Parts: sequence; C-alpha cells; structure tokens
Amino acid sequence: MTRVIFQRADGPAVRDLAVEIVERKGLGHPDTMCDRIVEHVAQRLARMYVERTGAVRHFNCDKALLAAGRVEHRWGGGSVTQPMRLVIGDRATATWRGEDLQVGELTVEAAKEWIRGHLRHADPTAHFTYTVTLQPGSPELAEIYAGRVRANDTAAGVGYAPMTEAERLVLDTEQYANSAAFKALFPETGEDVKVMGVRSGRSLELTMAMPLLDSHLANDREYFLRKERIHAAILAQVQSRLHSLNDVSLMLNATDEPGRGFAGIYASVLGISAESADSGEVGRGNRANGLISFSRPGGAEAIAGKNPVGHVGKIYGMFAFALADALVRRLDALAGVTVWLYSQIGQPVEQPRRVFLLAELAPGSELGDIECPAREMVDEELENLPAFCRRLANAELQIP
Repeated sequence: MTRVIFQRADGPAVRDLAVEIVERKGLGHPDTMCDRIVEHVAQRLARMYVERTGAVRHFNCDKALLAAGRVEHRWGGGSVTQPMRLVIGDRATATWRGEDLQVGELTVEAAKEWIRGHLRHADPTAHFTYTVTLQPGSPELAEIYAGRVRANDTAAGVGYAPMTEAERLVLDTEQYANSAAFKALFPETGEDVKVMGVRSGRSLELTMAMPLLDSHLANDREYFLRKERIHAAILAQVQSRLHSLNDVSLMLNATDEPGRGFAGIYASVLGISAESADSGEVGRGNRANGLISFSRPGGAEAIAGKNPVGHVGKIYGMFAFALADALVRRLDALAGVTVWLYSQIGQPVEQPRRVFLLAELAPGSELGDIECPAREMVDEELENLPAFCRRLANAELQIP
C-alpha cells in the first residue's frame, strides 16, 4: 500500500491572494504546437506498437523544436518564402523480430496529420520541413517494457483542484477564441492565441495576442476596424462568465500602432507566429491542465510525447490533476487540494513511493475528517492507474 502523507494548507488559498497570474498558450502558439504534435505522434506510435507487437514498446518522442520560417506580408494576402522546420527526436523501438517498424515515416505522417487537422491555413507539406532523429533506446530501459510495465524514471508529478475563477476564465477565453463558432464569426483571426491574466483583488486584467490574416485586410485601417469588433465580442464573452470577480478588462494585441502599416499591426499569413516571428519547443508551454499558473507548484517534466504506459513523469503529471479533481468532487470537507506523487525507477507504475496531499479544508472541517476517506480514494484510484494509462495510450485523455 502506498504511503499517503497529509498536511493542512496554511495561509490564504490562491483565489484569496492579493495577486494571481495565469497564462495560456493557445492552439497555434509554437510551444503548444510542439506539445500537441509530439503527443499525437506518441499516440500513433503507441497504437502502432500494440497492433504490430502486441504491446506498447519503449519510446519517448518528447524532444521537439519548431524553427520559425519567413513570410512576405501583402494587403490581400502574403506568402511563405521559407518554410518552418520541425525537428522531433529522442528514442523509439525501431524494429521488432527483425521487422522495420518505420517509426520515422510514421512520425512525419502523424505530424502532418495534426497540422492538417488543427491549423486552417497551414499546408503541412508546403509550409514545413521535417527532421526525425528517433534512435533505439538503451537495453535496460527497453527491458522495463517487457512483462509488467515498471517506472522508467525516478520522478514526481503535481496537480491541483479546483481551478480558481481567474484560471478558468483564462482557459475559457483562449478556447472560445479558437472555437469553431468564433472562427466562423471572425474568419480573419489566426490560431496563435495567447492569454495572460492578472487578477488584482476582484478585478481581472487580460492581455491577449491573436493575429489577423493579411488575406482579409486591405489596409491597416481595416485591421483596426476588425480588431475593434473582435475585442468587443471576446470581452462580452468573458463578462458573461464572471462569477465572484467584479470586473474584467481586455487588451488585444498591445503593441499595435496605427499608421505604420504592417510594422504597427499583428498580421499573419498563416495565423501562426512560427511562420516568421517565433520558434517553439516541447515543455515550455501549458501544464497538464492546460495552464501556466504562476501561483501554483509546477513540475519540471515535459508531459507531451512521453510514453503513456511507462514514463512516470507524464503519467503522474496528468494523474495528479485527475486525482486532485476526484478528491475535491467527492469529499465535502475538502475545499481544495494539491497532490504530489513520487516514483522510483523500476517499481510498478501504480505503486508510487509517496503521495502527498496538501489539503485546503472547508470551514468547520478538520484534517481528520478527510484522512481515512482520502486514503481509501487514493488506493482505489491507484488500482485503476493501468486503465488510466491505457486511456492515455488510446488518446481518450488529452491535454486541454
């Protein structure tokens, strides 16, 4: 039985701090693109291994770099003059009983598949080049995946629940701006949306970046007219979802300056800054719940692209959030909780060495009110961890 350690949280909850800072890197942000692409590659690799070898084999494809390309802007529609370069690497089982599993080809195919399915104006063949360096893993790590899967590393994961109102609004704002409904209303907007939220007391200040496609623009005057309508729609959406906060402000594309042409606006050819302005890398973006919350603890592991059945950095990083959410939903005495899980290499994945719960208690509750039921829940959820891993491998669980 895993040892579970409890501690009562002292001091104010995050939602009651004087200042709270939350960031969300959206669908088309270069860092998010890297994360989502390698995660899709990992899902395709896991499926291939099961189909061709009977089980998920040793792989980690969590090292990726997206190097920016170049574009030429023009009113009415610019062009890509140099494609972006996507580099994906680390380790993967390349052969099975003498058969070439063609992991390089599958990786490129999966990357193109994700780009085609999520970026409306990017051509995965014309606008990207690909370099894949997935080498066979070391024998001792490959052996971990033979028989009962064991932890491939000594690592820890952390998660928390519930989200604060500021966290929820930052996440919702990006998801709204990249929703199919919003893109139908404002087809001139790109996918590279980034939202930074700063709550001071009961007020929330949002700073948002989102490019407008130059193919929809005749001049910079039209850009600012369209931007004004987009700003109004997003602000109205956020205001409609306020609960305990009193007010919200929104700054959209803060560096814009009328009268300077393309030098004074955030215009894009493809809707993503990686086309010319910004590169991306796995692990620099959102955590397992889709946010970068500066008032919360965060792990050092990059979750995307790692093996879904043996890499405890990935598994515990996602499972900690799921466990925290389950505890808060089922225990009335628990107002909030932060969960840490720690593994030791070579041990069964479902048997972490320690689980630590930092409990924020509901008014009138004591730590003793939650210890027994929480411990039972932790044991129950850990028994189901192999099923959780299978859901990760089958792409039934996704990073928001």
